[in-house]
Amino acid sequence: MDGEITPAEVKDLLEDDADVRIVDIRDERQFRQSHIPESENVPFHELTQRIEEFEDAERIVTVCPHGKASIQAANLIGSYEGSADATVESMAGGLEEYGLQFGLRRPEGTDEGPDVQSPF
Repeated sequence: MDGEITPAEVKDLLEDDADVRIVDIRDERQFRQSHIPESENVPFHELTQRIEEFEDAERIVTVCPHGKASIQAANLIGSYEGSADATVESMAGGLEEYGLQFGLRRPEGTDEGPDVQSPF
């Protein structure tokens, strides 16, 4: 793992169309409720089975509700030989902090209501 990244830095990366993969490690139900735009859902319990999906990624940012479990996820991804050249970071403060600063999105096509500020 290469350290932590702030929610503001994550937002900047997304706005700059950087080559980054935002990996939300919550379960599918939580992800469907709200998430960072352009993030992908890989539940923590599936990481070891899906680790090859991160091969050749340039930059990976893991996210979770409060920024604790995402550190473990970033360590796991960073230890994978196929991601050795990637920058692997955990988002400090998690989705709670990101949601407070920027809001989180509900997936398009759902009838679960408007964007939300924070699911926590």
